[in-house]
Amino acid sequence: MEATLEQKYTYKDFESDQEVRWCPGCDDYVILRSMQKALPEMGVKREEVVFISGIGCSSRFPYYMNTYGMHSIHGRAPAIATGVKLANPNLSVWVMTGDGDAMAIGGNHFIHVLRRNINLNIVLFNNEIYGLTKGQFSPTSVVGQKTKSSPYGNTQPPFNPGELALGANARFFGRIGGNVPKDISQMLIEAHKFKGTSLIEVLQNCVIFNDGCYSHITNKDVKEDKQIYLEHGKPMIFGKNRDKGLVLNKLKLEVVTIGENGITEEDILVHDAKEKDPTMHQMLVRLQYPVATGIIRSYDDVTLEEREDDLTRQVKKNSKFTKTNDLFFSGEIYKVN
Repeated sequence: MEATLEQKYTYKDFESDQEVRWCPGCDDYVILRSMQKALPEMGVKREEVVFISGIGCSSRFPYYMNTYGMHSIHGRAPAIATGVKLANPNLSVWVMTGDGDAMAIGGNHFIHVLRRNINLNIVLFNNEIYGLTKGQFSPTSVVGQKTKSSPYGNTQPPFNPGELALGANARFFGRIGGNVPKDISQMLIEAHKFKGTSLIEVLQNCVIFNDGCYSHITNKDVKEDKQIYLEHGKPMIFGKNRDKGLVLNKLKLEVVTIGENGITEEDILVHDAKEKDPTMHQMLVRLQYPVATGIIRSYDDVTLEEREDDLTRQVKKNSKFTKTNDLFFSGEIYKVN
């Protein structure tokens, strides 16, 4: 029998024939190309990939991928993606969503898909604004932010997506700037490898309605000093000169300078993304200086599918029914005279 040659994909195989209709300069283009370049590295077949989106600028994503996909209902993408994954567990299922879609009208679906730990992936485009509807404040807009719906400044404290996710017992959470395509691609690959629900927050710039919202931490001239890129098993060190690090001072993370006050690299915390207890991960997602990026949490746990399969096997093993008629004639029937 002849061996079947495995098809080798390139990013062009995942490009659709649809015109990409985002604003020029939008980080969505970066995320799109990062995904198209990551998929060939994942080793998945094109017909086994599904993108599910809700409503928003980010939710045009399925049109631009030469895979299966669905542009679904506002906030409901996680529910639809759950159905797709449970119906066909062999599919690689991706939810593409935004901060408004996921954390406002879709808030309940968002937290429960994380809680259940279904084996699918979520990419959250966080631009801290409603872009598609022309610039209203969103659940991640900062206090004081002036928008079309808050002309005198937003008065509502924002969600921190990482903090919300870990509060819902997310097992995988990563955060990355929207202007680093290679890092985005690598994080997408790691999310695909993870067994369970993965969530990646992309700090995505909206050039029209919230331009520069992350420039203070993502611009090339400041990101090394303002971000700490976390890697499992490596010291929490950052800075252009790699001379800053994090230590635990009582119950708070503290920035120290290596070489000052007797501080050495041995004193710096080592990142453990796989730790079951999320306490340190919660501290990291809340950091304002430096802002934590990279894979912050990646804890292997039992998935919903595994729990359901185990329960089904137990019920079948202990059941006296082997066919439908066993149920019909089990004695629990009504007689009609």
